Amino acid sequence: MFTRTLKTSVISLGYRSFSNIKSSGGRLDGKVAIITGGADGVGKESSLLFAKEGAKVLVVDLDANKGNSVVSQIKSNGGNAYFFQADISQAAQVKEMIEVAEKNYGKLDILFNNAGIMISEDDDSINTTEEVWDKTMNVNLKGVFLGCKYGIPALLRNGKGSIINTASFVALMGAATPQIAYTASKGGVLAMTRELAVIHAKQGIRVNALCPGPLRTELLDKFLSTDEKRNRRLVHLPMGRFGYANEVANGALFLASDESSYVTASTFLVDGGLTASYVTAI
Repeated sequence: MFTRTLKTSVISLGYRSFSNIKSSGGRLDGKVAIITGGADGVGKESSLLFAKEGAKVLVVDLDANKGNSVVSQIKSNGGNAYFFQADISQAAQVKEMIEVAEKNYGKLDILFNNAGIMISEDDDSINTTEEVWDKTMNVNLKGVFLGCKYGIPALLRNGKGSIINTASFVALMGAATPQIAYTASKGGVLAMTRELAVIHAKQGIRVNALCPGPLRTELLDKFLSTDEKRNRRLVHLPMGRFGYANEVANGALFLASDESSYVTASTFLVDGGLTASYVTAI
């Protein structure tokens, strides 16, 4: 029934990474986690951190080379992980993703719906094409829906669990530098998260939206490809810098752990104060 091969390889991870931290168990001991978009950025850092804290991690991504490399890094540090290649906009693949986690690990405790895209042609409503709109919605919004659709029954079988959906600070504020499809998709994730949290609160399932500010990741670097684009945004950041993926991974760890046992339906911001600012200090 399960035809996909689980592989490993080696990666050298860069600055501000959890890659060199040995796995010693901790805040997620005994838990099983799925992390989509687990090969890059926040997903990669979360995969490394969750494993370091004792979780068994199913790393899910379209990029098999990078995904297998993250798994290899986890295993070399004494952790437990598998890689599963999937397009989260495809229902059959998401369903199989959940089945693989339960087959290999016996249960599911944590579902981190993190995978997302940001397309450079995403602009305002006049200039954004239907193709860009549809592709963005299929991954960023439908992908989260499918993760919850097939993941929640697994969490119910386990008797409890935590779902973390990656939204964004753009779900809470407008910008004169438009990316209309991305913004709308993340607003949808935020609204859906609240509703799912209320539906399943009495069943032991917590659902929270993780809302990062702008981060120094490959995804953002491709979108903000010039100094002009970067500086246009940096001036509005109270801390005067973009965040790092591992800083958001720490937020995800809190939401995944039992330390956040009374936290559900939250908009969990890791944005350097951006959404609170009007005029920043000089």
